[in-house]
Amino acid sequence: MGRIQLLGNGISRKTGTSRRCARMGKLVGSAVVVLLGLGLLQRLLMPKYASDVVEGALIAEYYSEEKDHDVIFIGDCEVYENFSPAVLWQDYGINSYIRGSAQQLIWQSYYLLEDTLRYEKPDTVIFNVLSMQYNEPQREAYNRMTLEGMRWSSSKAASIAVSMTEEEHFLEYVFPLLRYHSRWSELGAEDVRYMFRTPKVSHNGYYMRVDVKPAENVPEGRILADYSFGDNAWEYLEKMAALCRENDIRLILVKAPSLYPHWYDQWEEQIEDYAARNDLLYINYLELVEETGLDFSTDTYDGGLHLNLSGAEKITKHLGGVLRQEAGLADRRDEEHLALVWEEKLAAYEQEKERQYEEQGN
Repeated sequence: MGRIQLLGNGISRKTGTSRRCARMGKLVGSAVVVLLGLGLLQRLLMPKYASDVVEGALIAEYYSEEKDHDVIFIGDCEVYENFSPAVLWQDYGINSYIRGSAQQLIWQSYYLLEDTLRYEKPDTVIFNVLSMQYNEPQREAYNRMTLEGMRWSSSKAASIAVSMTEEEHFLEYVFPLLRYHSRWSELGAEDVRYMFRTPKVSHNGYYMRVDVKPAENVPEGRILADYSFGDNAWEYLEKMAALCRENDIRLILVKAPSLYPHWYDQWEEQIEDYAARNDLLYINYLELVEETGLDFSTDTYDGGLHLNLSGAEKITKHLGGVLRQEAGLADRRDEEHLALVWEEKLAAYEQEKERQYEEQGN
């Protein structure tokens, strides 16, 4: 009888354990279903940047590229709308990529460079200096177009922390659903179509526009109370220069030939002085309009703020010559694999060019 009771107790214990395991399994399964559902919901509600405000897609596109670039551009719209990596390859055999985004602040540029060095070490980094005018966080919308496209790393976390405005919350970058839960009324067909994969909107980071709007009646710059760049901006330029030195990368500073926002003489003097003191090459394309052949009646699509395709190709041809002469970058067009990669890229570049010209009736 005692033996039967012992066996019964054993069966009872096994049954209890089995039930607990079953309950635990159901809980885990339910949690997985909830998490998957929230993940799908987040993908649905996040902006896709496919046909509207496409600049928001630029940062993420880098990660699908082969990481063997000679040159990496970092900066705001003055890099991704004014320089064409396709021209650098076609004319000079230089493999380049633009890690640009709308109103990219200098600390964001620094952390994007840090992020890039996790994947590759380019020979040259080109930084556009317009963002030196900003010393503090600006706008959430622009922050998100830069930060959300970055893959998670200590660089992304640090960039979020220093970029947030007072109204922003770090947790909303970790779980974007918390920020975009109210987008239900804005959802469209593209939000469903591009939940898992969005179409490419750039050509190695270059955003192409072929339309023309001449620069007319460009406003003068307003008088500023103080023309000095802020301590925060200088700190991150120093950090950028130090990071390049530590990795044996040549840092080149550029100012794109945008007529607006105004580039003050006082700002120019500060950058020239910094470049001279740190033995950096600095190119101001506002001073090379004649040499590059720029014509602001035909080479801009928005009245002088940004260059169109013809303008971007002109100054990129000039930059390629500088990179060959000053940075000693080799012509890599005889590298079979890279040549095949660029054959496909150039075909897409030409197709996009033709499509846009057809839309313009040209």
